[in-house]
Amino acid sequence: MSAKPNPIDMAKYVSARRAVDYVQDGMRVGLGTGSTAAWMVRCLGEMIREDGLRITGVPTSTRTADLARQCGVPVATLEDAKWLDLTIDGADEFDADLNLIKGGGGALLQEKIVATASDMTVIITDPSKEVASLGAFPLPVEVIPFGWQTTKALIEESLIGQDVDGRAVTLRLASQLPFRTDEGNLILDLHLRRIGNPRQLSLLLNQIPGVVENGLFLDIADVVICGRQDGTVEVRDVNHGTVTEETVDISGGENIFGSIAD
Repeated sequence: MSAKPNPIDMAKYVSARRAVDYVQDGMRVGLGTGSTAAWMVRCLGEMIREDGLRITGVPTSTRTADLARQCGVPVATLEDAKWLDLTIDGADEFDADLNLIKGGGGALLQEKIVATASDMTVIITDPSKEVASLGAFPLPVEVIPFGWQTTKALIEESLIGQDVDGRAVTLRLASQLPFRTDEGNLILDLHLRRIGNPRQLSLLLNQIPGVVENGLFLDIADVVICGRQDGTVEVRDVNHGTVTEETVDISGGENIFGSIAD
């Protein structure tokens, strides 16, 4: 990457930079997975190196754990941390009620466990992730390998009575082979186009034998930060019922951009 990021990466960086303002010394912080969350991990690494911040990070994937170690962020397992003060993660989609679709990176199971084990969950996004209705992004469903084709057929059958605009279900691949999660499971992507009743669908999917978890994150986000390339953010706080516009100081970001370019 060049020392100056492209507009999309700049928007992601801005949201990540604002999100780390919630991190305080001594916190146990859940570290999300994905391109936006990666900027957050880099920002935390910078704060540890330059400001002496002391935190413990709990990664939601092996990829995030590797990046955290590279950035100098101390990591621990959720079993060691037991409970978290804060989780910061990205999203593939979010709606006006701050419901989310997550799991594009295949880490939805650990992401949901870590988020629900946190006092507060902050979601970092860019404007392209906001939708009127969830479903344009394929909904990931994690399933065990045993009998996955049967599970797929049961999901397809269950979708017939749901308020959705599409019912195609595909097995996620990686280099022509089935994608495997950190737990060794498979991902089925549901191409629904629109989800009329996310809550009902989430409950239904998790009742199907073979389904481990689905990518609908409902009533989990406390704050959604939407960053823009011009350095401004919109901060939506569920608990306080507020929506604020802010400008983020991105001075010093050149250090992070330059380290990636190197």
